[in-house]
Amino acid sequence: MTTAKDIMNPGAHWITRSDTLQHAAELMNRLNVGALPVGDETHNERLCGIITDRDIVVKCVAKGHSPSECMASDIIEGTPRWIDADADIGEVLREMESHRIRRLPVIEGKRMVGMISEADVARHLPEEQVAEFAERIYAANPM
Repeated sequence: MTTAKDIMNPGAHWITRSDTLQHAAELMNRLNVGALPVGDETHNERLCGIITDRDIVVKCVAKGHSPSECMASDIIEGTPRWIDADADIGEVLREMESHRIRRLPVIEGKRMVGMISEADVARHLPEEQVAEFAERIYAANPM
């Protein structure tokens, strides 16, 4: 059985709720990633949200705000979705599809141990399953 841990990108670079979006963007650029988990200041491994490069553009820059003045806490919203490291690939797909999310944190023993992206799913599934996954994620999801 293929698990979430088998297909995830291991490790995670965190930012805190009080980090600026400028810092987040610089870290994304340096790490060549499109999303970062956000932890709280007191329990850095407690997942509070996820910030994407698109969030920074749409929720900050496009509204005329400065990324050097906006904090992560200004744009994170809702409760982040996650998956247990031992969950099978079917559970991973259901979680991503049902919530139409493109990145899914992987948790083991209450700690984030990695992240699953669309690319990870595509690398580990047969073409037919990837096509079905993409259709469910994008079909009714306007950009």
